[in-house]
Order: sequence, then structure tokens, then C-alpha cells
Amino acid sequence: MDAGYARSVWQVIEPLHAVTYFAPESREAAREVGLRGFWMGYFALRAAPLGAVAPGVVEAAFFNFHPAMVRRALPDAWDFASPEAVLRARADSATAALRRVAPSVAKEAAPAVALLERVVAAADGAGRPLFAANRGVPAPGDPAGALWQAATTLREHRGDGHVAVLTAEGLDGCEAHVLFAAGEQVPAEVLRDNRGWSAEEWQAALDRLTARGLLTDAGTLTADGEALRAHIEARTDELAVRPYRVLAPQEASRLLEKLAPLADEVLDSGLVPFPNPMGLPPRRAH
Repeated sequence: MDAGYARSVWQVIEPLHAVTYFAPESREAAREVGLRGFWMGYFALRAAPLGAVAPGVVEAAFFNFHPAMVRRALPDAWDFASPEAVLRARADSATAALRRVAPSVAKEAAPAVALLERVVAAADGAGRPLFAANRGVPAPGDPAGALWQAATTLREHRGDGHVAVLTAEGLDGCEAHVLFAAGEQVPAEVLRDNRGWSAEEWQAALDRLTARGLLTDAGTLTADGEALRAHIEARTDELAVRPYRVLAPQEASRLLEKLAPLADEVLDSGLVPFPNPMGLPPRRAH
């Protein structure tokens, strides 16, 4: 199984995971449990598997958010809702959202979960805090909820590896976004504003990348910049694919066959905006 398989899987699990950010069920659940505002809900919902951690832990694990943005939400969130309550809220709301926007989940979830949970069990948690924390979260009894949890766990496995590659290449959180925006022609404000960076900080990151020879004076990728982006994505895929090798080739194909219709239903529902700060393309490659 080559590294390209990891990218194909990411394209079908990311939409499933993303319901927790964009579905009204998840926003309402965060509000009902006591969290205040979208971003407090975001940070608490995503960080809850780590426990009631200090903001510095989340800054390190989430990587590309401005530290001040994290600190506006944490640790205050834990005064309003315990991590245990948040975990229940996110599982229930994600389950409800998936059942609403992806009706096929009733049929496809159970066989997909059986395969995904084998991959989760086979993965190495070393150096992957968000993955390891999510692997420790008990799977919901509802197959749709179990699917969401397994997809989220493997999504964070890939993300942890991606952060490791970015930091190994000497990129900070803002620079990573600037490089991505230049390579994918994503409007700067989509990434900058959703991750808390100011226009001045964004420009400073542009200047640093230009000085490294990765961007032109016009803000486009140089040949070295294109090579670095290709290396980062390829290395991320190489790290992400390892646990999937526990599956036989026919099982790996079957997993994609089970997840693809669900991902398409989520995307077709219009729930996930495009462009988005996750870097998810509008339609997975068939």
C-alpha cells in the first residue's frame, strides 16, 4: 500500500470529522453544555480528549493557531464544562449531524468502523498527542458515533504527523498557512482570520519565507517553495499510511468504498464551506 492511499482516506474521513465544526447540532451542543461562543466550543470540543489541559498544551498540539486565540478560550472553558461533559456533547452532536446529512451512515457505518478500528489499534501513538488522546476515548454505542470517533482519531493521527513534518522543516504556524495559501490559491483571509493571525503577522511570515527563497516578491511559490510543499505533503502521507497496512488490499479498497458515499453526502449537503481552513478540496478525487 503506497502513501497515496493515505491521502485518499483523508479525503473521505475529513468530511465526516468536519461535521463537528460546522453542523448546527455541534454548535448547539457546545452552547447547551455551557461553552460560550464558537471558538470556545471549537477548542474545548477538539481538546477535550486531552483533559483539562493548560492552553500551552493546545497551542503546541494545534500548532497553527495564534496563541492568543487559544488563550481566549482556554482554560476558561473548563470552568464552564468538564472535559467529560464536552466529550459526551461532541459525540452525541456529531452522531446526530452525521445521521442527518449522510443518510447512508445507517447502512455503511458498522462495516467501516470494523476496519477503521483495526487501523486505529495498529497505529503508533508515539509523538502523536491528539491521536493518542482520541484513541483513549471510548467509542459511542451508536455505529454512526463510532464511525465519527474512529474517523476523528485517524484524522488527528495524520494531523500530528503533519505538524511534525512542518516543524522539522523549520516552519511556524503562520508560515505554514502562508505557504499553503500560496500553493493552493486559498484567499489569505480564510486562513489568517480563522487562525487568529493579524495582517502584520501574516506579512512578517511572508517576508521570512521570501528571505528563505520559498516565495517570490509577489507572494507566489518559487521552485524551492513548490519542492518543499511537495515534500511536506508526501512525507505526511508516508507517515499517515503506516497503520493502514494492517488491512489486506481488498480490505483497504472496501474501506474506501464504504466511506466514499458518506463523504459525498456530507459534501453535497453544503455543510462544509469552500474554501475552508482545513484545506479540504470541494470534491474528493474519484
